[in-house]
Amino acid sequence: MHARADAADTAPNWHDDIFATLQRFDVRQVPYVPDAGHSKLIQRVLGSSSMRGIPLTTEEEGVALLAGAWTGGQRGVLLMQSSGVGNCINMLSLIPILRFPFLTLVTMRGEWGEFNPWQVPMGSTTQGVFELSGVKVLRASNAAEVPAVLEAAAAQAYNALTPTAVLLSQRLIGAKVFTK
Repeated sequence: MHARADAADTAPNWHDDIFATLQRFDVRQVPYVPDAGHSKLIQRVLGSSSMRGIPLTTEEEGVALLAGAWTGGQRGVLLMQSSGVGNCINMLSLIPILRFPFLTLVTMRGEWGEFNPWQVPMGSTTQGVFELSGVKVLRASNAAEVPAVLEAAAAQAYNALTPTAVLLSQRLIGAKVFTK
């Protein structure tokens, strides 16, 4: 399985733009469920001396981890794929009760050039799930949008305590296809 070159935004530095923004906002903890769309960012985090990458077994653990990070005086960001958003619905209710900064970066599936029908239902409802849960949604569909979208999202989440999700479109990350 690989990303289609013709569908992906092949600009190599949008992952670096995300990493730089997270550093500027003093993000220390980065829980993630392993995902090909986040793999370059995860590698940057794992190689960083200022951030701690924390692999999860399921996405909702990341919501609780961000609450604990804030209680301990640190900022975090949750990395996940759109299919994992459905796993977080109950845990998202913690955010308004505990009033902690919540920022998540979500690689989208089930849209641009998707081959797997199992990804489509959650991919098409991800934004609505977040909005119904009180999470503001921003989207980056191409590499040129990433720096401004991440800057706005991080400012909302960390400065204004506005729970925020950034959807990284499948057009940006590239649609997966099976090849022999």
